[in-house]
Amino acid sequence: MPTVSTSPPKATKARAKAARKPAAAKKPTSRDTIKAKAAHAKGARTRATHQASSTLRGTQTATRETAGVFGDYAERAVLIPVGAALIARDRVVDTVSETISTYSSTSKTQAQLKKFERRGATARNRLEREVRKARVRVERELRQRRRVIESTVSDIDERREAIAKNGSDIAGRVPELATKLQERVLSLV
Repeated sequence: MPTVSTSPPKATKARAKAARKPAAAKKPTSRDTIKAKAAHAKGARTRATHQASSTLRGTQTATRETAGVFGDYAERAVLIPVGAALIARDRVVDTVSETISTYSSTSKTQAQLKKFERRGATARNRLEREVRKARVRVERELRQRRRVIESTVSDIDERREAIAKNGSDIAGRVPELATKLQERVLSLV
């Protein structure tokens, strides 16, 4: 709390100046000591008063800011769902308006149905084309594999026939070779 001073301002300044003077300049008396303590106490009270008022202002500011922050959060909590609902409503209205304008008359409805039919026909043709391509691709692969298998089988048949022919040739020559071998053995003995 501020204190009320009864002395004139010049006397207060003189006392404060005297309190600031070094002790070596003059010998302190008990009266000077009392004045110094009083000045120190007054300064402490003034500082405490200023500090209290500063703290009070800071607290008031913090309270206002906190209330403002909570107010902002509360406002956002209300505005977000309201905005989302309005956007959803606008989209529904646009869709319904577009549907109504598209099918408002028989000619517009028939035009829309023809558009759907063309789109369906395009999708069907695309699917048929892809199926034909896939069938042709599979048939081509089967033909290639069949050719490879047929050529392998024909190679195996040719080898079998060659082996059979060579075997019959060798079988036909066996008696001839056997007689030649007997003649040689007899000629050696």
